[in-house]
Amino acid sequence: MKFGAIYPHQEIGTDPVVIRDWAQAAESLGYSHIVAYDHVLGAVKRDRQPKLYGIYNEADAFHEPMVLFSYLAALTEKIEFATGILVLPQRQTALVAKQVAQIDLLSGGRMRLGVGSGWNFVEYEALNEDFSSRGKRLSEQIELIRELWGNPVVDFDGKHHRVDGAGLNPLPQRQIPVWFGGFTDAAFKRAARIGDGIMLGGDQESNLKAAQRCRELVELAGREVTGFGVEALVNFQDGADNWRLQAEQWSSLNADYDSMRAAGMKGVGPGLNSPAEHIKSLETYWETVGDLQAVRK
Repeated sequence: MKFGAIYPHQEIGTDPVVIRDWAQAAESLGYSHIVAYDHVLGAVKRDRQPKLYGIYNEADAFHEPMVLFSYLAALTEKIEFATGILVLPQRQTALVAKQVAQIDLLSGGRMRLGVGSGWNFVEYEALNEDFSSRGKRLSEQIELIRELWGNPVVDFDGKHHRVDGAGLNPLPQRQIPVWFGGFTDAAFKRAARIGDGIMLGGDQESNLKAAQRCRELVELAGREVTGFGVEALVNFQDGADNWRLQAEQWSSLNADYDSMRAAGMKGVGPGLNSPAEHIKSLETYWETVGDLQAVRK
């Protein structure tokens, strides 16, 4: 099992030197990858009908993942990058395929695409995309993206997309892994059917149940469970007494990744007070669990 670091988008600030230092600290310590969350716009929640139930609003900062990873790829050598998750149905499919292929090419194969359907209908509307059909479009998007990554010229005629004799150039040198995130059974079924893995975002108990459910669904889909990845999550606020216990639980279940999140979250606890504290949190967590990555790679 490998350990990742979740980018503290709400608290890292905008100083490019600070962002560089955080990423280079993660790489130098031995973290395998950086996970970045995605929102293009934050929405004010007041007087919405229907209500917006997500945990973020207009006060939460998000660095755009593709631009962020392009910047960090030039400042690092081996640490990998994963969107966790990119709200794919609110983005143009071919453009995302192009962007991810470029990052993977220019970073030397260090990109993983994590996708999901999202919850912010205001954001969808502002980006001129349909919120109600997002789940169905997401499945077709992955089919098209893989076609675009694998063929110089694509003819695709789906329900939501049409490509008439066109393709990406340059092509990526591989089929970039596509993982899914989500909290519902519909998301788990989609991941089990067409995903390379699942990225979990709840508490430890919920994540353990979700991982088991996803593996059951993978078997029901007629796929090999050993080829389906699992990325777990640990909150820094859970405390050192729980970090190693949780990591050992995931290691015993043959999870691929366990990623640490130090940013403040509703229901988790407050975040840290400065970028320096976020770098220190990387060091503190690694001191507790880093040897487990050395044992199982």
